[in-house]
Amino acid sequence: EEAAHVQGDFRYSPSGDKTIITDYRPMGVAYLITPWNFPAAMATRKLAPAMAAGCTSILKPAQETPLTALWVADVLERAGAPAGVVNVITTSTSGPVSEAILSDPRVATLSFTGSTYVGKLLLEQTAQRVLPSSMELGGNAPFLVLEGADVDSAVEGAMVAKMRNGGSACTAANRFYIHASLADEFTTKFEAALRGLKIGPGVDQSNDLGAMVSVKERDKILEFVQAAESEGTTPTMAGDAPSDGAFIAPYIVRGVEHGSTLTRNEIFGPVAPIVTFEDPADGIRMANDTEYGLISYVFAKDAGEGIKVARQMESGMVAINRGIASDPAASFGGMKESGLGREGGFDGIHEFLETQYFAVDL
Repeated sequence: EEAAHVQGDFRYSPSGDKTIITDYRPMGVAYLITPWNFPAAMATRKLAPAMAAGCTSILKPAQETPLTALWVADVLERAGAPAGVVNVITTSTSGPVSEAILSDPRVATLSFTGSTYVGKLLLEQTAQRVLPSSMELGGNAPFLVLEGADVDSAVEGAMVAKMRNGGSACTAANRFYIHASLADEFTTKFEAALRGLKIGPGVDQSNDLGAMVSVKERDKILEFVQAAESEGTTPTMAGDAPSDGAFIAPYIVRGVEHGSTLTRNEIFGPVAPIVTFEDPADGIRMANDTEYGLISYVFAKDAGEGIKVARQMESGMVAINRGIASDPAASFGGMKESGLGREGGFDGIHEFLETQYFAVDL
């Protein structure tokens, strides 16, 4: 959609000695690296603007989800994409493969979605060629409920923000900062809502919460819960998970202190640590006290107060009185160590376009 709306510039220079024309051209071959948590959405989010800009692509999916990427490429080929426009490479040794691809002079840009740790390693490699790089990296999203907010609405938003994809999302609410006057009611209702989820295989559409991507990922989440318990918190398992496979029940964790394990790490699973505050300024300070800045969630008594607080949040996106912000027509990306550049909307296609300026006498 945005391909038809890429606007250049045509104007006279302030000195009047020439005409300024600004145009855009495809960067060239784009190397696209996608994660396992949204294998189809992440592939199409990168392939679509790259193709619309006129770039060919090399798509490298996560080793956990290669078949989805191959399926997307097959769909595009059957839809008429010329051979060689969309290429997929699968590997279990991502480091050496990416290093070889990024050192090839034919590759013009990198678009990566994944952890901040891996993103930094890739940026070291792209720096060798001063290669343009778009990075959608880790998150540690705060969910801030202010005094006077509607608790039922906040719980409804929390279920969406926390449990989308079972909590395995960079946009998932990771830390819950609740005003002390609402904390008991919010936590009780949130726990009840989590207990209402049916846990089981995702192929059964009657289930609400499926398995984690692997047993290793499940165990990592449980280690976070155990570490939190050793710090004096009170984890409560909100439901029962099947004993076989990579299933995990949701957890509500009470008595969490800001700066503890659960507030410092991206959990990437169905665990909700609850931190209380009295002073709104203190709640905002704690919400911003992280090296990440992808998205924040703010629940306030009305949109006006929500926007006022949102302007103080150190994140690229803020959802106000709602549990989801993502939209294909809007810019997606973060501040601080949550990334570089934007995906989606008008900004997304520009990650695959070079700006070129012509000075001409007209």
